[in-house]
Amino acid sequence: MSLDVAVVMDPIGKIKIGKDSTFAMLLEARRRGHRLHYVLPGGLWLDGPRAMARLAPLEVRDDPSGWFTLGEPAPRPLASVDVVLMRTDPPVDANYLHDTHILSVAQAEGVLVVNDPAGLRDLNEKLGALLFPQCCPPTRVARDPALLRDFVAEHDQVVLKPLDGMGGRSIFRASAADPNLNVILETLTQGGRDLALAQRYLPEIKDGDKRILLVDGEPVPYCLARIPQGSEFRGNLAAGGRGEGRPLTDRDRWIAAQVGPELRRRGMVFVGLDVIGDYLTEVNVTSPTCIRELDAQFGLNIAGQLFDAIEARRAGHG
Repeated sequence: MSLDVAVVMDPIGKIKIGKDSTFAMLLEARRRGHRLHYVLPGGLWLDGPRAMARLAPLEVRDDPSGWFTLGEPAPRPLASVDVVLMRTDPPVDANYLHDTHILSVAQAEGVLVVNDPAGLRDLNEKLGALLFPQCCPPTRVARDPALLRDFVAEHDQVVLKPLDGMGGRSIFRASAADPNLNVILETLTQGGRDLALAQRYLPEIKDGDKRILLVDGEPVPYCLARIPQGSEFRGNLAAGGRGEGRPLTDRDRWIAAQVGPELRRRGMVFVGLDVIGDYLTEVNVTSPTCIRELDAQFGLNIAGQLFDAIEARRAGHG
């Protein structure tokens, strides 16, 4: 079954192909004989009731000296393709949300959108974990700095972060005695205007912030532990963390079993769970990564599992 697959992603000329999970998906799609189409940045729009895109034929190859070739772009109805991979990185801002609305129109026209655009709107990556409170550490989300300050006083060591960050940006570790606590809270909440998240600090972070990948609700059997280096408390690879592959623990599998069925029901075909110690901290649905690292360490083909799920859904069996 040969499919037309369009991808909405960050500029393809700027990616690092050795670490880019979207690129792994594109390589696998091409290996299977699917036809690839690149949505030019900003290239989604509505023409009356029809979802449209500026699409360019795309060829990819696993070659750092030249990993892609684009054909001539042209405006086309999104309904002319079978699958859209929505893979742009956060922030989930107004432009991102508007693109998901356009993709919902395409979905209504019969296109399989991965991940489901309604789920992308509904599942904030920080708040989504709180749908599964049995898996999460103590957490508070508020605009009022006083409410967050009370939470810090209760738990002493906490992590504070915005709701729309990625890659470890603007994440703070603070304590009740921290002389900068008020400034941190004022900055994160923009003086009480924006929601911020406070979570009890988990000392198990020293052993790694584990990224567990779910494909159509089922966990990949290995995770990538992102381990903080030096005096840094953040394990994010973008913040200098070291990636180390590990088999899933029984607790990891339990968390995946708690989360996976609901995310599958919501059309979240490819998801990254962040787990520290025994606790779920985030549910990443926009553009989860770590395919390339896990494939290399364990001889996996995670993008192959993903396309098995995509093809099954497209055939009406998912």
